Amino acid sequence: MNYSEAIRFLYGLRLFGAKFGLDNTLRLAVLADNPQEHLRFIHVAGTNGKGSTCAMLESIYRSAGLRVGLFTSPHLVSFRERIQVNRQLISEREVVRLVTEIQPLLKQFAANHHPTFFEVVTIMALKFFAEQKCDLVIWETGLGGRLDATNIVTPLASVITNIAFDHQQWLGDTLGRIAAEKAGIIKPGVPVITATDEPEALRVIKETATAKSAPLAIVAADGRPPPIEKTAALCRGAATSPLAGAHQKINAMLALTTVEILHSKIPVGEEPIRAGLARVNWPGRLQLVEHQGQRILLDGAHNVAGAEALRAALETEFAGARPVLIFGALNDKKWQAICRILAPLAAKVFTVPVASERAASANDLASAFPSANPKLAAVAMRNLEEAIIACKHEPFVVVTGSLYLVGEALELLGLSPAGTGERGLNEWSAPSESGN
Repeated sequence: MNYSEAIRFLYGLRLFGAKFGLDNTLRLAVLADNPQEHLRFIHVAGTNGKGSTCAMLESIYRSAGLRVGLFTSPHLVSFRERIQVNRQLISEREVVRLVTEIQPLLKQFAANHHPTFFEVVTIMALKFFAEQKCDLVIWETGLGGRLDATNIVTPLASVITNIAFDHQQWLGDTLGRIAAEKAGIIKPGVPVITATDEPEALRVIKETATAKSAPLAIVAADGRPPPIEKTAALCRGAATSPLAGAHQKINAMLALTTVEILHSKIPVGEEPIRAGLARVNWPGRLQLVEHQGQRILLDGAHNVAGAEALRAALETEFAGARPVLIFGALNDKKWQAICRILAPLAAKVFTVPVASERAASANDLASAFPSANPKLAAVAMRNLEEAIIACKHEPFVVVTGSLYLVGEALELLGLSPAGTGERGLNEWSAPSESGN
């Protein structure tokens, strides 16, 4: 088997859709000798900011000299982004080996209970991190939390970034129901840190933490830390990250609070904390690049809360600039609301189809923008490459609406570290509940 064949095998797992439930993952972990039992985790859930918070935690602990595994999804360009050790992507050779080793295990499942793509990749990651003897794994949920495949671990800390509306068709149609799914990662006696500020969602998280005797720390939405001495001191000392946007200050506070709470188990000095936060890198989230004389801002604002964060950043950190917007979205997202949020800020809009089976029509997207801003010209394009060419003389361009689109832009602009074009592996069908 070579790498292309391994990726083709993983593509084939998409036939089994996506399932909520831990039974398959637990069984597959047993067959793989339970690699999770040899690892320590920080488990991160939430609606937005999960990846950025994970990146901050990884950078801080790596700066402290730890060997740190990082598991995130979706990937922007290459599948290998999902599994990293000390921010080095897993090699093609290791992907091939892990796929080869897991294939015989999958034959022990009945066809109607076959593990899904995400369940298989979760066990591949655990196996790799254990083999690499990682000191700590920063472990991001896929979807939800309670019945997400990642929830087979017992972490040192559970982090819930925030709760907003997204994936309502699977996680629930109220913030309380969504919070209940995310709060499913809370384990008995394990500290919980959250920046959730929606009262309904926060109530659910508090109730769950109390029921499980899990100590709870809440980072306020204005970035004020909980009353923890070192975290407060670091804030006064202006420990900062290069990630743009006011929301990233909250994510940074969340990461700092987590590090402080875990200090007795994993001591980290003030200097590694500062250095780690200062060096954090997380592409596709308010990522500003210079390309052939243009400023291009890449941001995966794929839901309403993400669009509001992008709008806030454009109004403050890019005040006075009226960018040309390149926008593409998935049809199962609230793209009409996202268009309404972003329309007043743009000088012109090019809409494009996202390279996904779930893409919203570029024509539909183009029609939505003028309804929110009648003076705005919105033009539907055949693809992203055509849109980039159409605005090549514009000084400031924002590419947004979907992380899939941002990944495609990184590849087209030659900014991807691994341009193998495996974005289709991010596709998944509606989850079904298969157990708990």
